[in-house]
Amino acid sequence: MTDPSTPFGVPELFELPRERAEIAPGAVHVPGWLDLARQRELVLRCREWATGPVPLRHAVLPGGGRMSVRSTTLGWDWAPYRYLRTGEHKRAPDMPGWLAELGRRAVAEACGEDSAEARDYRPDTALLNFYDATARMGMHQDRDEFSAAPIVSLSLGDACVFRFGNPQTRAAPYRDVELRSGDLFVFGGPSRYAFHGVPRILPGTAAPELGMKGGRLNLTLRMTGRAVPGR
Repeated sequence: MTDPSTPFGVPELFELPRERAEIAPGAVHVPGWLDLARQRELVLRCREWATGPVPLRHAVLPGGGRMSVRSTTLGWDWAPYRYLRTGEHKRAPDMPGWLAELGRRAVAEACGEDSAEARDYRPDTALLNFYDATARMGMHQDRDEFSAAPIVSLSLGDACVFRFGNPQTRAAPYRDVELRSGDLFVFGGPSRYAFHGVPRILPGTAAPELGMKGGRLNLTLRMTGRAVPGR
């Protein structure tokens, strides 16, 4: 039963199911896909990237607003609504091969090892977002890519309420899903351009063994469909 005093009418943590589920056609939630050891490894890598050539920063939207999450990228630099190469060639660190393979395995988990989506999945960029306890992400579509390949989302740290909607409108119908550390969420096919967002972080829900003092890390892997200059 939903607690009416809970923001957004979201049930408490223990009331939400943790089974694998297809949230919408082409949108699959796999709880606990990453074990604790892999989560800890990714947290350490994220710390390196967060202080690398393009450190975490609050992106500024074209209208002048500043995003409450802090972000950085691998593979391609990113500014709201576009991927780009900056400097002589690029500033963002290369997309590691092991991370691209993890993305392929994630799509195989969601869509099937023999699926065309898994066979053809070669992510060339990763967006790292850090949410503190007050950060939010409004409903939006991932339309910056020239490829319609699935989006792979990995969660680390504090849990969040992930709101997954439809491709037509930011408004209802949508479904709220609890994403905990280690969870995988993949969306493609009919749901590739569904509106989605994060209305709430659930502070203090990460396992102490993870080694994070607080907040949520979200790593999303994507195929930009863009050609690398000079190749």
